[in-house]
Amino acid sequence: MMDKILEALITSSHPLTVKKGIVKKVVDAAENSVDREQCKAMFDLTTRLILIGEDSFQKQVGLQVLDAYARYHRCEFEEFFNKGFILNLLQQGYGSLDKKDIAIIDYIHMGLKLIMSCPSVLEIFGCMHTEVLRLVCERPEPLLCARLSELLSDFVHCIPRGKSAVLFCQQLVRTITQFQCNATQEEEIRGFISQVNKVSNLLQSIWKAEPGALLPSLQEVFVIISATDSIFEPSIALASLVQHIPLQMITVLIRSLITDQNVKDASMTCALCRMIDWLSWPLAQHVETWVIALLKGLASVQKFTILIDVTLLKIEQVFHRLWYPIVRPGALTVLSHMLLSFQHSPEAFHLIVPHIIKLVQFLKDEDSPTSKIFLMQLTELMHCMMYQYSGFPDLYEPILEAIKDLPKPSEEKMKMTLNQSAWTSHSNSLASCLSRLSGKSETGKTGLINLGNTCYMNSVIQALFMATDFRRSVLSLNLNGARSLMRKLQLLFAFLAHTQRAAYAPQSFFEESRPPWFTPGSQQDCSEYLRFLLDRLHEEEKTCRILHENSPQSSSSSAYDCSSLEHPEETSPLSQANLPGIDDGKTLIEKMFGGKLQTTIRCLNCKSTSQKQEAFTDLSLAFPPCLEDVVEAGPTQLLAPADYESTMPHCRTAVVSDAPHSEPPLIHGIQVEEIGHGSEVVDDMLQKFPLQPIASVDSCSLSVPSDKLVSVHSNKSIEQNDKTKSVPHLISYFLAPEILNGENKYYCEKCASLQNAQKVMQVVDEPEYLILTLLRFSYDSKSHIRRKILDDVALPLVLQLPVEKTSSKSPALSQSLLSDSPENLPKKLKSSGSVDSSDSQPVSYLLSSIVVHSGMSSESGHYYCYARNTNSGSVGQLCYKTNLAGLSSQGCATDSDDSNTSVIWHDPNCKETSKEWFLFNDSRVTFTSFQSVQNITSRFPKDTAYVLFYRKQGANCGVYPGAINGLWVNGEPPLQKELMDAITKDNKLYLQEQELNARTRALQASSATCSFRPRGFDDSDPPGSCGPSGGGGGSGGFNTISRLVF
Repeated sequence: MMDKILEALITSSHPLTVKKGIVKKVVDAAENSVDREQCKAMFDLTTRLILIGEDSFQKQVGLQVLDAYARYHRCEFEEFFNKGFILNLLQQGYGSLDKKDIAIIDYIHMGLKLIMSCPSVLEIFGCMHTEVLRLVCERPEPLLCARLSELLSDFVHCIPRGKSAVLFCQQLVRTITQFQCNATQEEEIRGFISQVNKVSNLLQSIWKAEPGALLPSLQEVFVIISATDSIFEPSIALASLVQHIPLQMITVLIRSLITDQNVKDASMTCALCRMIDWLSWPLAQHVETWVIALLKGLASVQKFTILIDVTLLKIEQVFHRLWYPIVRPGALTVLSHMLLSFQHSPEAFHLIVPHIIKLVQFLKDEDSPTSKIFLMQLTELMHCMMYQYSGFPDLYEPILEAIKDLPKPSEEKMKMTLNQSAWTSHSNSLASCLSRLSGKSETGKTGLINLGNTCYMNSVIQALFMATDFRRSVLSLNLNGARSLMRKLQLLFAFLAHTQRAAYAPQSFFEESRPPWFTPGSQQDCSEYLRFLLDRLHEEEKTCRILHENSPQSSSSSAYDCSSLEHPEETSPLSQANLPGIDDGKTLIEKMFGGKLQTTIRCLNCKSTSQKQEAFTDLSLAFPPCLEDVVEAGPTQLLAPADYESTMPHCRTAVVSDAPHSEPPLIHGIQVEEIGHGSEVVDDMLQKFPLQPIASVDSCSLSVPSDKLVSVHSNKSIEQNDKTKSVPHLISYFLAPEILNGENKYYCEKCASLQNAQKVMQVVDEPEYLILTLLRFSYDSKSHIRRKILDDVALPLVLQLPVEKTSSKSPALSQSLLSDSPENLPKKLKSSGSVDSSDSQPVSYLLSSIVVHSGMSSESGHYYCYARNTNSGSVGQLCYKTNLAGLSSQGCATDSDDSNTSVIWHDPNCKETSKEWFLFNDSRVTFTSFQSVQNITSRFPKDTAYVLFYRKQGANCGVYPGAINGLWVNGEPPLQKELMDAITKDNKLYLQEQELNARTRALQASSATCSFRPRGFDDSDPPGSCGPSGGGGGSGGFNTISRLVF
């Protein structure tokens, strides 16, 4: 009867206080003796109230009454709460209640607590083994799985045993895989995390009790996360399991994974990507430890394709985790390892560069102790990466500005950090990743794809392309289908000007223009390549001109119609307007880059002089030695192999180092003209002094043994100050007179003996484009090391070159061609006699291009190029005035130290043309400013100007035929049909490639962005060429490690 009274009471309309009072009396009456039927009726009623009660009050009443009656009438409850009843609940549910309702699990959990001491509980445990396994296989929702985990944690005897335990763990892992959280409120998210943690804690307890279940469980995890054909993405809730895996197992497990031949690369890539996703799981412990362990394991077995793909796919995601303090520590650890180990290419780092400044500002605004510590760690990482890839000042200057107030790590620390993380410490070869190019940058300029250490070529080609008159002359040539080097250069220029690609691969031109002694795939000297290229083009045109003149059709065919070399019958007429320089007999290279130097040597005994003129295409400027350096370190000398002339191909250049004999060096391929009376060296003197001075020893990429090197001493006065050098200073030093004495005495034919002499070099014919090479590589005879001169050299926008125009007068050997400023006095020679002086005329040049070398060695590092658009006579943005005397009054500074070698520096009050300067860095082309050019070495000490292009001001030196061949677009000549057809065909191919990439990107993301190449791509060789010591590898323990040049 009590059950009827209770049921009537709770469904009545009596006040709640009255109901609670009566329920208390019912609970108190439970200790009284009650018959079996009455107990069963009470158990039925309370079970119904608990499971399907209409409100919380009814459920609460059911729990209180059931607990009281079960405690005082244990036997009756044991008879009621039996195996059959529980199976029915788990398999059928209760009334309208589904079998997967959490109320059923909670009810069984409570019932087990009430009969725990009863013998029948063992039978219940037995049936629970099967039922919980079945329930887990049905993939319960997170909340139900969490309640089941609580039940099993309290009653471990319900957990399956032996093989069933292994299966149960595997199925529980599968269940966690499908956990999804669609909540948006913080409280709901916290609840989801709590539920997942309860399930993972259950697995941990099972692994401890059943160690044999751990490895199969982890194998199941890997199968899930490595699946490439999953119809759903595994839940990151799996990250909650990582913290329960013993760290002692890392080595064994990682080795097992990376050496398993059944694990395909695609599967490993998926697994690693999903493990990185786990970094987003709050409070997850040791996830970063396992991720880094797997990354290192893959590097140890040279699975570089996987590492590259995963890094490029996930680096931005990992970086964005840094915004959330709860996952920040683990994300930074993984980000640091991924960036520091990705040393063959800057692409991964450059993916996050656009986001760094915002994060830095966010952390500064956060202004908490932890954010300050984190910001310092992030700053150190950024400095390491910018140190590794120092060739991108346009990208890094804003970052340096943002972190300028934070500590910067020492160079040694950065080297050590990079060395410890490098993939290349495990392998001699490394995969490389093709840049993902989707179209031209906002500059509208085209980059050049690096074909494997071809940045030396790319930077030179871009500098030549930006030489406006030369480019227009090349594009306007009618080469009639010739397969000459000039034809390939014309095709390359045409693609740079008109292709829709962001970057063009100059494979054909590289194969044709590469010097024979240049090893493919290894870094080379860009200045040596430039000389070889210009010499090839010059000699080629001379050959074509000779064939043209000897041809019966010479009156109507082009002097540059090189098709006759292979198909003489195919020559076609060309108007005289198309013949470059046919009026004066100069080749295009001579017309654009050719100048003349006059060397005058005067015997100080008999006062006789000898003059010789020689052509040049570039001037190689040596650095004046400093007195302090000579005293402390001994002589630093430019070196050349003794047999250089016989082993190296002919390259045309100007003399730089001093000759120990009277014969100036031969300028290859150019006729040398003698002026004045005889003063030539006889053969026996050449045998006594076999040294052949050259212009640029560092341009030789060949390894020269120390015993094959000879020193080239300089008798020019030593610099006694450490003032920042400038291009005018180096030109002044180049042209400064010097004494030939000691071992360098001059053989005077008039005296018939070796005599002291004075030597003066003068520019007597200026080129239209002045190319200056700064000789930055020297040999230290004391330490026997080739060193790079890292001195910063100021670059003027406008340079005035002293040119000797009067050839009838003897040069003033007793007076310098330079002004008597204090700056140049140390270089001057004292007067040894009265000689008539001749005046020099300053010729103005505008800075056009700068090729920068990043690194510490000529055989390694990285080259990139600054260049700008220059048009004839357009220098208004430089505030240039033709009246040099009035420059200071016009607001533009002049170099008062050199009256003849004058410069105009960048004036902040002068508005530089917007977007005038470009930075060409292989495939990448960006806008930059002249300020960036000026500050490059001060901001990045290993990045130094190497080759400079200056354009003669105010003269239209182009040989292109005006508008004869049709309309010009933006001053550019129209393309010939053959060139236009080739570009049109390639542009269509490019569009087809883009369409194909768009269709396959979702399925083949990694293969579409990266490729593994044995020799690498983008400056991948030689070993030791680009380590943490900068673009050049250098010292510091990195020579034994295979390094890649970016």
